[in-house]
Amino acid sequence: MTIQLNRRHLLALSSLAIASPVFAQSSASWSTIEAKAKGQTVYFNAWAGSEPINAYIQWAGAEVLKRYGVKVEHVKVSDAADVVKRVRNEKAAGKTNGTVDLVWINGENFLAMKRDGLLFGPFAESLPSFANVDVQGKPTTRIDFSEPVDGLEAPWGMAQLTFMVDSKKVANPPKSMAELLAFAKANPGRVSYPRPPNFHGTTFVKQALLELNADRGALYKPTSPEAFAKASAPLWAFLDQMHPHLWRAGKQFPQNADAIRQMMADGELLLALTFNPNDAANEIAAKRLPESVISYQFSSGTIGNTHFVAIPVNASAKEGAQVFANFLLSAQAQARKADIAVWGDPTVLAVDKLSAADKARFAAKPLPGQVISPAPTIPEPHGSWVDPLEKEWLKRYGQ
Repeated sequence: MTIQLNRRHLLALSSLAIASPVFAQSSASWSTIEAKAKGQTVYFNAWAGSEPINAYIQWAGAEVLKRYGVKVEHVKVSDAADVVKRVRNEKAAGKTNGTVDLVWINGENFLAMKRDGLLFGPFAESLPSFANVDVQGKPTTRIDFSEPVDGLEAPWGMAQLTFMVDSKKVANPPKSMAELLAFAKANPGRVSYPRPPNFHGTTFVKQALLELNADRGALYKPTSPEAFAKASAPLWAFLDQMHPHLWRAGKQFPQNADAIRQMMADGELLLALTFNPNDAANEIAAKRLPESVISYQFSSGTIGNTHFVAIPVNASAKEGAQVFANFLLSAQAQARKADIAVWGDPTVLAVDKLSAADKARFAAKPLPGQVISPAPTIPEPHGSWVDPLEKEWLKRYGQ
């Protein structure tokens, strides 16, 4: 029954995504944008917590400078919410030439920017490279945390909650939250998850919330106190039951997914989690995890989404930002990003729609640690659920 519900929600969201308007643009107008972009500097505000990602952005910036005369400055940030606040403050102050030209966002940050009129566009579906985006197979390229994108951000990469275990230590890994509870009871102190509001910790909580609600309709709408109380009640009961069996009896939680992965590598924990299905393969390639580590997703599906780039309404280099966003969607840039040796971030493109030459860019053989059988993607709950979930979790378990 759960699988049927997952598919029904996916079909509903797919229909909404496919029904979204396509913002056509003539080649002549795109040529005009490229001409105006030449000589502009794009201040790209993006998370900087990963050296491979930083290196990839540096490569993409160099390519855009060489091809289009657009300079890209990576403004390294730790939290996209800080960028949202800066854009909001600049707009309130009447600053028309803002300090942010492009921002890497999704979820509640996109919701806040869209709601407050902080975004330029629609522009995304006017990008020439958008023609190859897999809007049918990957409906979250047009739906961001259940909020229609409406062309206000351009898809960049895919993500899905993924678990990893060392197959030499765990023969039958848990494939659902119910199985994970049983696994934690059978292996006391060997399971944990990151402390919310860490992104991976909040995602773990949302996964449990979705699995524990057979009727998920309310989760895909803006939350209300009544809806939150009803939907979250089974979640808190589940966590109350699970926490005593976790690492340090659920009195403390690791700060992030990197810490949990290291604890698994050290043998302290038996299971780790990530939002990048290629994460374990990356770590194996870097010799930080043994080749016996496998990645997998829950049988009935796990939360997945798309991450995007968006242009603030007061950006100083709107044309340059569009040129850079378009390059990030090109087959060359997407294939390089998907390469385990570079980043390992899954593509948003429909590879089967590409030319033979571009398809060949994605033809790498599966590597140890990659997900062998991807599970269905469960769309994120509406972005308005994040804040109350995190606050209630901290109230109950954060002391």
